[in-house]
Amino acid sequence: RLWPQSKKNLPKQFIDWGGWTLFGKTLQRIKSPIFDYPIITTNSAYLNLVKKYLLKLKIKKYRIILEPFKKNTAPAILSSALLNEVPYNQSMIFFTSDNLIGKINQFNKSIYSHKKYLSDNNIFIFGIKPTSPSSEYGYFITKKISKNLNKVDRFIEKPNKNKVKIIVRKKGYMNAGMFYARKESIIKSFKKFQPKIFKHCLDAVGKSKIYKNVYRLNKASFNKLQEISFDYAILEKSKNIYGIKLNIPLI
Repeated sequence: RLWPQSKKNLPKQFIDWGGWTLFGKTLQRIKSPIFDYPIITTNSAYLNLVKKYLLKLKIKKYRIILEPFKKNTAPAILSSALLNEVPYNQSMIFFTSDNLIGKINQFNKSIYSHKKYLSDNNIFIFGIKPTSPSSEYGYFITKKISKNLNKVDRFIEKPNKNKVKIIVRKKGYMNAGMFYARKESIIKSFKKFQPKIFKHCLDAVGKSKIYKNVYRLNKASFNKLQEISFDYAILEKSKNIYGIKLNIPLI
């Protein structure tokens, strides 16, 4: 999701840090052979910039979704999953474009190794092992249900530092804000927990204006959507959320 916080300044995704940007790093990350083409959700203000990076990195196959309004991550995730060309049983992974992820090979290995555990009703989230008690992040605590599966027991949203220390002792992980699920699981989850969001998002995608791989979502339908995060809309309601615990740096 790329939305302008200021009309004068670029968001940090596009800031040049000396020959590289966070958005460019995100696109480079998905050039690994384990990924298919990217679907990028943004708004019309950044369309030309996004296309510039796609051209620079020689990414020829892609889809761009243009949101007419900022509605947070729940509608952004659902609208991308609702594209007709995405197969119903397709595995999808959702990245924020403002994070710098270290140890990419280890990260990709965790994605590949967990693919076989995806089903039509579960969702995996990525957790980063805390290195300090920060209150700037959300956390989750898991229960081990098998050798390779850790089911999320509860979420804790931005606790104070004393609570973070308790969470760390309980082997809790920071919520990295990245999600991994099949298309069918995402759709089933929204139908069950957020039927109004599903209806209006389906209308917005179905009535999109499409031109050269760019979807302009329908304004009237999209405007009816509640502004809500994927975490609040789905993750904290579902009983089938699993954590992928990573010991990698995330900035």
